[in-house]
Amino acid sequence: MKRKIINSLQILAWGILSVLVANCGGKQQAQQENAIAGTQEEPASPVNDEWITLFDGTSTEGWRGFNQKTLPENWIIEDGALKSLGTGGDIGGDIVYGAREFDNFELRLEWKIGEGGNSGIFYHVQEGEKYKAPYETAPEYQVLDDIGFTQPLKDWQMVGANYAMHPADPEKKIVKPAGEWNTTRILFTPEKVEHWLNGEKIVEFVPWSEDWHARRNDGKWDDYPDYGLARTGLIGIQDHGSFIWYKNIKIKPL
Repeated sequence: MKRKIINSLQILAWGILSVLVANCGGKQQAQQENAIAGTQEEPASPVNDEWITLFDGTSTEGWRGFNQKTLPENWIIEDGALKSLGTGGDIGGDIVYGAREFDNFELRLEWKIGEGGNSGIFYHVQEGEKYKAPYETAPEYQVLDDIGFTQPLKDWQMVGANYAMHPADPEKKIVKPAGEWNTTRILFTPEKVEHWLNGEKIVEFVPWSEDWHARRNDGKWDDYPDYGLARTGLIGIQDHGSFIWYKNIKIKPL
């Protein structure tokens, strides 16, 4: 009886070993075939739960006016978008996400603008009695209707530019007309900043570099000594007197 049991266990062990060898060989053969075909198995994507939703289309929680405690009446929710009614100007009307500051980040959102409109996306916004508007301290991703804007524009004033600092690459920039949705991505680290528009990288620069300081000190920001110096701050959106819609606003700290 013992001999029969031992023989049965040996047969079972050899069977399991054969299956394992066959599977291993099949996987190696598949990898070799993929290599010959010039392809590779796509690695599994890690679960990413680091994104923070700043606006989900239903609530303005966390948003308030610049240097204010509540959201001004010129911003409403319309069809799942955060809409400016266009009553702001050079001073007043801008809003910030005041629930948290961000230093290094990846920011993504969608936007559309009214004909001839003007707006902007700020980061590292500083508040206080000495400041009247976010642009006094914060870099700005320019949002503009390049096609329908009626006044002459310099390249650093056009959509996607790091306003008054780094113009967007006109060869890569895809500009959609007023009323159509655009996608924007802003990546900020001390080593590199990137502006993306509709899937194309249109601006890249190194913050606080020698070139950055040369551009900053070229005249535009002479009256704003704190411009661009902060390493952390609030995210902000500009109401510059135009209808503008923003949606799907989310950020990932880096």
